Amino acid sequence: MKTSEKVLFISNWIKKYVDTMESTAQSLIIGISGGIDSSVTSTLSAMTGLKTIVLSMPIKQKISQHNLSLKHQEWLTKNFKNVHPYTLNLDKLFETFELSLSTFSSEHGMANSKARLRMATLYQVAAANKGIVVGTGNKVEDFGVGFYTKYGDGGVDISPIADCTKTEVWEMGKELKILNDIIDAAPTDGLWDDGRTDEGQLGLKYKELEEAMINQDSQNRQKYERIRKLNLHKMEPIPVCKIPK
Repeated sequence: MKTSEKVLFISNWIKKYVDTMESTAQSLIIGISGGIDSSVTSTLSAMTGLKTIVLSMPIKQKISQHNLSLKHQEWLTKNFKNVHPYTLNLDKLFETFELSLSTFSSEHGMANSKARLRMATLYQVAAANKGIVVGTGNKVEDFGVGFYTKYGDGGVDISPIADCTKTEVWEMGKELKILNDIIDAAPTDGLWDDGRTDEGQLGLKYKELEEAMINQDSQNRQKYERIRKLNLHKMEPIPVCKIPK
């Protein structure tokens, strides 16, 4: 499928999903980070014509990252009348959370807690607007190596781009004329104070991960499998204790 066709297909899929829902969903709620995944997803959502609420939710965010999300908000509102942008600063909320749990200090845990506070915020906004939370994860992250926070950015109602590789998302970004600053920016989850990149954390470039996903003989297959194994608990159903009858 051509990139232009893929863009229309996904946007139409979002619209059809809402139209055929038994609930009375009236809006789409998306958290934007200034990264390519959330920028593409929010644009595809806006293309539906449905009320689209985009939230920038900085938590001790690097200024350069936050500025990209603000630039994308501005770009969306210029191009789509149905987009409603909000910036909700969660610094104080996170500081209170961090202080309350100082006895249970964990750098990794606190990084994931940022994503979970954002998820809770998205669902509160969704509840107030009869909306659904739109996920921004791609295929490599959601189904390949599980590079997301369990019940954080993994807590969503629909996942429009989860069958698209990172390369395909970049291609859609160019097709949609997303800001070049966003397309060219190094992908980052924005959860760490030192601003570490996704590829730096994973130890492989996205193209290498994509190749390893489909090629059993890839030179990076073992590394891919190792990362995947560590994160399988996110991608598999929650274990349930079945009581014998």
